[in-house]
This record gives sequence, C-alpha cells and structure tokens, in this order.
Amino acid sequence: MGAEAVVTHFLFASALILAIGHGAGWVAQRLKQPYIVGQLTAGIALGPSLLGSTAPDAYTLLFPQEIGIALNGLAQFALVVFLFAVGYELDLKILGDRARTAVTVALAAFVVPMVVGSGCALLFREQLRALDMPVLTVGMVLFAGVALSITAVPVLTAIVRENGLADTVPGVLAVSAAGLLDVIGWTVLAGTMLDGDGGEHALGWQWRAAVAAGFAVLMLVAARPVLRRLLWRTRMEPSLRLALLIGFACASASVTAYLGLHAICGALLAGIVCPRQDDGTLDPDLLRPLHVVSSLLVPYFFVFSGQSVTLDTMNATGWITLLVVTVLAVTTKVGSGVVAARMGGLDRDDARTVGVLLSARGLTELIALNAGLQAGLVSKPLYTVLVFMALATTLLTQPLLILVRRLSDHEPTRVPGRAESVTVLPLQDRLTDAPVPPQPSDGTPTTPVADAG
Repeated sequence: MGAEAVVTHFLFASALILAIGHGAGWVAQRLKQPYIVGQLTAGIALGPSLLGSTAPDAYTLLFPQEIGIALNGLAQFALVVFLFAVGYELDLKILGDRARTAVTVALAAFVVPMVVGSGCALLFREQLRALDMPVLTVGMVLFAGVALSITAVPVLTAIVRENGLADTVPGVLAVSAAGLLDVIGWTVLAGTMLDGDGGEHALGWQWRAAVAAGFAVLMLVAARPVLRRLLWRTRMEPSLRLALLIGFACASASVTAYLGLHAICGALLAGIVCPRQDDGTLDPDLLRPLHVVSSLLVPYFFVFSGQSVTLDTMNATGWITLLVVTVLAVTTKVGSGVVAARMGGLDRDDARTVGVLLSARGLTELIALNAGLQAGLVSKPLYTVLVFMALATTLLTQPLLILVRRLSDHEPTRVPGRAESVTVLPLQDRLTDAPVPPQPSDGTPTTPVADAG
C-alpha cells in the first residue's frame, strides 16, 4: 500500500472512530450509564471479535495493518494527555478533616482486592493456563491483584455528580479515597512493569528501579519550580505554555517507557509536578484545553484496546473466570470500603454508598490492563476477561447505588458549608462543562473556572 493510500485509510478510519466512539458515548449517557461504557463498547465492536468476524472484508478495509502504528501512536498520545490532566488535578488536600478515614478506606479498598487477586492467581494458576497464561512471575501475580484494586476516578466522579452526592460525606470521602488509591495503584503498577519484559531490557530491573526512583525524585523536587519560573513568571501565552507542557509530559512519558514502566507513569508524574496558580487552584487556561484534547482523542484508545479483545478465544474456562473475577471485583471493593468506612465513623447507609462508589473502574482499569498486556503480564484471553470485568463493574455501579439508596432510611449526610467538591470531570462533561476546582477543607469556595466556549 502506497503512502497516499495509507493516509487515506487512516483519515477514513479516524472519521469512523470519532463518530462512532462519541456517538456511542452519547447513547450510553442517555441510558444513564457512564460515557466511557458506550465508547468501550464501540471500541470492542470495531475490533476483530465483532466487526472482524461478522464482516472480515470490511474490517480489513477499514483497519489495514499499515495504519496500526498510527492508531497506536494516537492512542498513546491520548493517554499521555489524559493522564497528565489526571495528575494535574490530583489534590489530596480535598481530604480535609476526614483524612484519617479516607486513608483507612483507601488502604482497605486497595489491600483487600490486591490480596484476593494475587492469591487467586497463585491458587488457580493451573486453570489460568487454559487462558494461555505462562508460568507465573512475581509481576504477573502482583498485576492480578492490581487488576482488582483499581478505582476509576473519572467514572466515580461522574456518578457522584450525576447522583447529587458531590457535597455529601460519602461522595467526598469516596473521591478522596479514590485519589489516594490512584497514587497507590499506579505506584504498584509501575513496580509490576519492571518485571514485565521478561528480562529483555538492556538494563536489569534493579538498575531500572534505581533510575526510575532517581527520575521521580528529580521531577518531584526540581520540575515544579523550574516550570513555574520558565512558563508562568515569564507571562507566556497560554497556548504556547500548553504546547510546551504537553511536550514536557511526552518527554517524561518517553523516559518511563524506556525504563519499562509504560508511558502512562511518566505522564501522570508530569501532571503531578505541574505548577498550579499562586492560590493553589487549577489553571483554567491549561485545564480546559487538556480536557478537550483528551476527550476528543480518547476513542482512539478504546479502539486500540478493542483490537486486543478476542471473543473467539473465550472458552468455558474464560466465561467462568469472568463470572468469578467480576464477583470478586465487586465484593472485595464494596465489602472493604463499607467496613473501613464504618470503622471511620460513618453510619451504615453512608458506608454502603462509599463501598459501591469505589467499585467503579472504567477507563483507569482499561489503561492498567493495556499496560499489562503490552508488558507481557497478561495473555490476550485473560485480557479479554478483565476488559469485560471492567465493563461489568462499571455498569453495575449505578444500579447498586440506586439499590443502596432505596434501602437507606435517610438521605446521605451533607458536609456542612461545603460546595461542590469534585475536581475531575467525567469525559462526557469535559467538552461542555467547566471543571470544578478543589475546595479548601474549611468550606471556603474558590473561584470557578470560566467557560472558555
């Protein structure tokens, strides 16, 4: 295929991906489901399992192998921008006066699923061989635990906002704990990546761990003041500053990708060290275009993820595994979240709400699964199982929340004097609604971000 033909195919495939991806997200939103549920479903539908099996000629015409590298590149770029924005918005000051409870809930909601997932991987390693899993390594076992431990902050935030829980104790606590879970989860995931290349990297994992630790310290200590001096104090144009910061995120992502930690780790770290405004609030000139770019391009990632979903490899073991993993994913998250919230002083109904909210996975889970697949920590059949687990747990969160609220004998407890507390917008809102900055723990409102549209 000539260069012009490749470009033509890529442009047509892009039109299809953007139209179907965002159209499916809109349909899911109308069905009271998170936007990403529709986009994930569209990505799987455009993959080899559905479109490839029902209309193989059309699939080959739309997605020839020659455009695979370009689609992969755009998918990775979308992830870098998305994770950069997530890191920038991550603000543990939202914990406020419930910091101890949030820490307890976060640790419980991570450790319990982590132990159960890793333990099941060891206990059922013979059964996993039916899903093409090789002899388990330490990284594979840890990754199995991480796969059950993930909580998706964007999806959780969408559900909190849509159910009027943003200024309630369970809503604020769930978002706060999820922020801590992000930090813990990505740290452990980065550790599993070091063991994920099977020793093929030029540097041993010990050297890569040392270099990665040094790089993280350098970023945390030096990057923020340098960026503030170069990009903020010089009164640089916002558009130029945005371009340089995205370049900074890509450079950071390339470093961690080279070290075998996946590009997502560097992108998230770049967002964490990115300076805020002098009063500690998010910079609207930076945040809104980041949301626009990531929301526009994220369907490429769903299609890229869908290319690795292989329904034709799902045998009886695969479907049984999907059922077991989904049940474990929901029960471990909800159960640990409820118990920890009760220990933190919440009443039964508020604690149940916290546990159900923490069960949401969505895009964050898919990013972790994709990283594990690329690192060789999970086989394609097991990857397919875990993708459907992510979809199922995301779909179940809203019905479970409705059930909890129906069983409750009172409305969720409100946080006195606290306005909207959620900092991360759901993907479907990022093109239309202004992001909400974090609120101080004393309830003093900050200036909202103006709508750039």
